[in-house]
Amino acid sequence: METTFESPGLGRLSERALAWIIYGLTAVVCGLVVVLMASPESLRFEGLDVSLLPAFHATLNGTCAALLVAGYLLVRRRRLRAHQLAMAGAFILSCIFLISYVIYHSQSAGGTFGGEGWIRPVYFFILISHIALAPVVLPLALYAVVRALRGELGKHRAVARWTFPVWLYVAVTGVLVYLFMAPYY
Repeated sequence: METTFESPGLGRLSERALAWIIYGLTAVVCGLVVVLMASPESLRFEGLDVSLLPAFHATLNGTCAALLVAGYLLVRRRRLRAHQLAMAGAFILSCIFLISYVIYHSQSAGGTFGGEGWIRPVYFFILISHIALAPVVLPLALYAVVRALRGELGKHRAVARWTFPVWLYVAVTGVLVYLFMAPYY
């Protein structure tokens, strides 16, 4: 017996309305991040210490990655309720990460990577691929969650096949970027 979280409100949305909401939310979030990257201290609050947030972000990303792997293994073992809880945890941690990330970049310009030699191109490859794929995760994860909440398990599986590896890569590379940057914060 499959357990689903069916939501009557989500079930009433047309595919077109759902797409507008998901892609609109994605555009707003990505736009906010771009604004903060272009003008890092535009929403600055004096006295707000964000120095511990990079480590917090790495912890969120690492825990999210562990929950994603656990969720994958659980669904393969047909432990659907445990899968749902693991994936809900990963989604919640990613939301917390996103809010904290915006707060951090509104208060700090971040750091500059100071590594030299072979490690420099490795770092930049990981960073650039992480940055390029991070905005892709948001609509994929939202579609996966909505499909699960609507009880559309075939559509959920189809989008989850793409969502899982991209989301896991972004979570793991988020931790790696932190580890590369930790000496320079």
